[in-house]
Order: sequence, then structure tokens, then C-alpha cells
Amino acid sequence: MIAFVLASYAPDTPAGIERATAALAAGLRLRGHDTLIISAATEAEAIVRLESLRVTFPMDDRALRRAIETSSVSDEIAEILDRHRADVVVYTDALWGLGRAMANHPARKVLAVHVVGHDEDLRPALSSADTVIAPSVTVLREAARHDYETSAWQVVPNCLLYDEGAWLDQHRRERVRAHGPVRVLARSAPEKGVAELLDHLPELDRRVEVLLARAPFEQPDGQNEEVLHRCLSVDAPFLQVRRGGLAWRHVPSWLAQAAVVIVPSLAETFGLVALEAMNVGTPVVAYDIGNLPELIGNGGVIVKRDEGPYGLWQAAMTITQDPITYLRTSRAAYYRSRDFRPTTVADIFLKAVR
Repeated sequence: MIAFVLASYAPDTPAGIERATAALAAGLRLRGHDTLIISAATEAEAIVRLESLRVTFPMDDRALRRAIETSSVSDEIAEILDRHRADVVVYTDALWGLGRAMANHPARKVLAVHVVGHDEDLRPALSSADTVIAPSVTVLREAARHDYETSAWQVVPNCLLYDEGAWLDQHRRERVRAHGPVRVLARSAPEKGVAELLDHLPELDRRVEVLLARAPFEQPDGQNEEVLHRCLSVDAPFLQVRRGGLAWRHVPSWLAQAAVVIVPSLAETFGLVALEAMNVGTPVVAYDIGNLPELIGNGGVIVKRDEGPYGLWQAAMTITQDPITYLRTSRAAYYRSRDFRPTTVADIFLKAVR
């Protein structure tokens, strides 16, 4: 039994760690392993709810930290692991994955560092972990810049939750290239760069559709609401901005119907939306930041950060105007995504925790 711990986990949550956790668990099941997710947000099949961690989402880091410190959550996790005979437990983050409160239990303790968070969370989590994994070399570099010793950390990339099996056929992809919209799928967070992208929206000859969602760790009265307000206030006849997320199962088809997906993130330790777009043959346009250049490669267009939003828009329009380059990029995107199939990444994970 392999258990995952994530306080905010609930199906269809619009956040990368949740979706990455679900995808790795699915890959492990396909490899014959039983899995369990421990959550403070929901209870369902294969999910056990933490009763001792009394929290209400959305909430911020400080509130969650206080709730952990005043709870008996470590003891409850130990009891759950014992009851389900867990051999491995993955704390999916130092704070939100409760790595700072690792249980005293013989199961192998794995800390997944999706982002380098606060030192007051990461230091105690690292001191208790048997194995540390990260989704990209980008995270290792960032951690090293913060003076963490990362020589023993191992890269286990995020993987696809739904492996669609084949990129769109050539004729359908050509129709999408010619007439499909440019799409953006992101959280309404400043670091996702969507407000900046729309602030510099040029006149285009096709639709632009933006879908913004709020994650459980984002407060409704903070910067995220400001981003959402800015995006909703942009007025253009070809622009549609909607608030609210998509069910995870619907993400691939929504991305597949886009001519191009723009990922305007200003910081990205992996780039799950980019990977999901590539898996359905949709070229991706993104800045040369974080893990995105390595992930996307020839499956899209990488724009220098100093070119700003204009560079992203220009790249998106240019690639849709050349059918041959577009089709070649679409095909490359799909085949690059093959390295991130659920079973492939499950095998990498199992090797890392042995």
C-alpha cells in the first residue's frame, strides 16, 4: 500500500499538486499497487479524511500551519497508515502535504518537493524524510540556491492523469489550426501571468478563451481576486474570460479543441497544463522560465521572458499561419508527452523509493 498525504486533496481541485497526486496514484494502481489518499478536504472511495485537522478551505499558509501545530494530525496519520498497512507514505508538500508533521510510523517516508516553500516547513520535513523527490531539475536548482543539500534528491516528474492514447488526426488538427481558439487554462494567481497577458491583448483574427479557477490555498479577498477582476474587465469582441475550473476529465478535450495553448506563467516548477496540451497534440507557447523550456522543447514555441506578452501573442499567431510547421509541432508535442505516461512515471517513482 502506498499512501499520499495532501490536506487540500479533493477530486477536480484546480491545482497542480492535487492533479499530479491523482495521476501518480493512478499509475501505481496500473502497476498493481494499492493506493490511498489522506485528505482534510474530502472523503470518498480510496480517500481517507483527516478528522483531527479541522480546517476550512480556502485558507492561507499561516492558518494551515497553526491548525497543524494545534492538532494531533501526526498521530492520526500513523493510525491510518497502520490500519491500511502502508509500506510507503508520500507527503506531497512540506506544508500542504503535511511533511512538517510526518507520522512516527515504519512506512517509508517520502517528501515530494513540488515547490520550495517556507524554511520553517521544509527543514523539519527534510529531517524526517527517508527519500526526497522533486518534479524537475528546476526545483533542485531553486532549492540549492536556498542552501538546501539536494545531492540525494531524485527527480520524479509529474505525469498525465488521462493518457489520451493518440494525438488528434491530421485533418481534424488542421481544422483546429485554421479555426480553433487560442486557450489559456490557469489559476487566477499573479505568478500565472494571465492578467499581464490580457493587458497586452492585440487585435486577433480568432477567438481567445481564458478559463480561470481558484485553488483551496487562495484567499477570496487577496491578489487572486484582483487578477480575476482585471481579466474579466478586459473588453474585446473576440475574448471570453470565464471563472471556474474544469472537471479533471474534461481538461484534455478542452485543450484539444484549441489551436494553441498559451502558458504565460512567470514561474513554473513543472508545467502540468503544458504537458496536458501536448498530450492531445496542441502546440504550447510559453516563456523560457522554470521547467517549461525543457518540458515543451519542439512541442511548441518558447519565448524569451523579456519579449513579454507581445512575444507570446506573436508566437501563437505565427505558428497557426504555417500548416506544415504547425503539424510538425503538434506531432512533436504528442510524442514528447509519451515520457510522462502514468505507468512510466510510476516506474520512476518505485525505483526512487526502493
